[in-house]
Amino acid sequence: MRFLGIDYGARRIGLSYGDDLGVATPLPALTEADPVKRWESLQAVVRTRRITDLVVGYPLNMDETAGFKAKEVDAFAARLRKETGLPVHLVDERLTSYEAESTIAKSRRREVRASGIIDSRAATLILQDYLNQKLPPPAPPEEEP
Repeated sequence: MRFLGIDYGARRIGLSYGDDLGVATPLPALTEADPVKRWESLQAVVRTRRITDLVVGYPLNMDETAGFKAKEVDAFAARLRKETGLPVHLVDERLTSYEAESTIAKSRRREVRASGIIDSRAATLILQDYLNQKLPPPAPPEEEP
């Protein structure tokens, strides 16, 4: 199985990759200004990495309700399903961007945000959470008598 983690945003799309090993790794974010080019780049990543499952961060409010951003993600996920034919898994992404941003020095956050690094770190947290829930943990080593 090959998973693509996605932190969807109107300006940037953070990406991460994971497989049966259960480890999520950040990929370069899609930062093209043109939404059509960003979509084409996303489809190219899905094809070249032979992705089998898409894992998209779902931005619930802190009270677990779905707000405006969640409705945007619903539309994005529906388009992904339709155009890729792949399963799309929605994962609660509350505080992932905050957690990802906290690893960057405050003085560098503005420049780093535009690069998409924070978005891809958030996508990595989203995908790792999914992998931790879905893949069985490795078997403990057998003890010798």
